[in-house]
Amino acid sequence: RLADALALRERRYAQPFYRLVFGESDRVPGLVVDRYGDYLAVQITTAGMERLKDEILQVLTELLNPLGIVLRNDSNVREFEHLDLYVEVAAGNVPEDVAIEEGGCRFEVSLSGGQKTGWFYDHRMSRARLAPWVAGKSVLDVYSYIGGWGIQAAAFGAADVCCLDSSAQALEGVTANAGLNGLEQRVTTLRGSAPETMAALRTEGRLFDVVILDPPAFIQRKKDLKKGIAAYRRINELGLKLLAPGGLLVSASCSMHLSRADLIGAMQQAAVRAACQLRVVEQGAQGPDHPIHPAIPETEYLKAVFARKL
Repeated sequence: RLADALALRERRYAQPFYRLVFGESDRVPGLVVDRYGDYLAVQITTAGMERLKDEILQVLTELLNPLGIVLRNDSNVREFEHLDLYVEVAAGNVPEDVAIEEGGCRFEVSLSGGQKTGWFYDHRMSRARLAPWVAGKSVLDVYSYIGGWGIQAAAFGAADVCCLDSSAQALEGVTANAGLNGLEQRVTTLRGSAPETMAALRTEGRLFDVVILDPPAFIQRKKDLKKGIAAYRRINELGLKLLAPGGLLVSASCSMHLSRADLIGAMQQAAVRAACQLRVVEQGAQGPDHPIHPAIPETEYLKAVFARKL
């Protein structure tokens, strides 16, 4: 099964940067593996897969002969099955930062200290969609993490990009990655809570040509759907109020319990409150390294909606 998952990725991607294993969709529930060139980040979320840990590491070593494997078993999901939370190097040596390439840009990613497994490969195709929309434009990248959206926007020709995140460590990553790509003159950072900082920018009269919203999952459990939709509506309203007329709002969600229709509905509610209209011009989804199991709707979790403000 792991060899079959590898065959799919090697058929689709020329470079070894992708999600190698995506749980149920690759017939290995409870297992996620991300490939960063010669290094692997492995996340196990179930007791069954935890029992097979040694066999998993052995097969991955036989298939890829990586220089290092890190176990990112620090997801709170493990607590549901009474599993310990830990991060450890399971094989070889893993440097503090490893290099990846996406969209013609280089990024340094921390496999042990970064969010999730270090990088979010799932939005790769949607980030590539930015190219025709950002040339010569001002861009606000909210929940920027280490700059996956913002730095690529700058590389695609954006005049200036502001990356907003609450994590000082993430913004240090933005600065470092901007420097790696010679974009430090066009990429700035802003630290703070997204809603509070966006409200402050609005008070200052700031406007942007493109606003990107890629928040963490606001809906962790199905029972939180109503509350979560309200959170998506609020953040999109703030984004629209910072968007110049004719500008582009990119609204993303990784909440598996939020349908695409519900996300677009929250955006429409936000537009009414912001006294404007929206027109959806493009839509994005997860890439082929995150295959969808037709019998498990939760595996189709990622949405990205590109909408123009009228």
